[in-house]
Amino acid sequence: MAQAVATRPMAVRRPLNWRKVRRWTGLIVALLFFLFLAFYPVVVMIHGAFVADYDLIDPSVNPFWFKRPLGLNHFQYLFGQTYFMTWVSNTAQVCGAVLLITLAVCLPGGYALARLRFAGAQNIGIGIFMTYLVPPILLFIPLTVAISNLGLLNSRWALVLVYPSFTIPFCLWLMMGFFKRIPPEIEEAALVDGCNRWQAVWHVVLPVSIPGILTAAIFAFTLSMQDYIYALVMVSPSSQKTVTIGVPTELIRGDVFFWGELFLAALLPAVVVAAVYNFFLDYFVEGITGGAVK
Repeated sequence: MAQAVATRPMAVRRPLNWRKVRRWTGLIVALLFFLFLAFYPVVVMIHGAFVADYDLIDPSVNPFWFKRPLGLNHFQYLFGQTYFMTWVSNTAQVCGAVLLITLAVCLPGGYALARLRFAGAQNIGIGIFMTYLVPPILLFIPLTVAISNLGLLNSRWALVLVYPSFTIPFCLWLMMGFFKRIPPEIEEAALVDGCNRWQAVWHVVLPVSIPGILTAAIFAFTLSMQDYIYALVMVSPSSQKTVTIGVPTELIRGDVFFWGELFLAALLPAVVVAAVYNFFLDYFVEGITGGAVK
């Protein structure tokens, strides 16, 4: 009697999709390339902050390795024999003051250009933003003369008066776009409930504008911290310098480069700024996209 033999169907091997393989290979290669560009400077700065000076200038030493023992000599010199902490304090004071001035002008100014109806409001906003596009190289001479006439030359407070000239136009345009994105109905509802204009702005508009306000604050702080030309021209004493001008002018003396200290002085502010951006990343993305769509 014949027995039926159960047979399982053989698995059919699908042909390899070379188009998908090429696409994923290209994406991975591109990702690795951009990761290399992003992390290479950080790795170099961390490496240079700990290795000995001779390893930094010895061509026989691998740039990612060392021969002599690692140490904290660069930390000791930077914090003990330079004005680095004074430069950090000056930078914080200048950027904090510029931030307050910028927000004090841009919040009411952006709201007025976005909400109040008067002739030429849109053109005024565009005109103010256009002043941001004027190169600093054209402005530092007349601004230096004005600061000298005020008696603030060679003082960090001169930068507090100068930096709003380029932080206010951009942040004002940003806040104007963000206020336009907020539905006017919620403000009108507050007015119907008995609030006046100031109460409606304070209790309704500003709480929902936190992402835009934080974005403008981050931009104002960053633009102030990274300026070079105004600080170079207007501030000479070491005790009044900010980080961006103190590090290159005090740690490069003629043909002598304090490489380890330069790496360390560049690394520490970069880590702080990166941490701030990462902490407010969601608000920053929401604010910059919200302020740019209008």
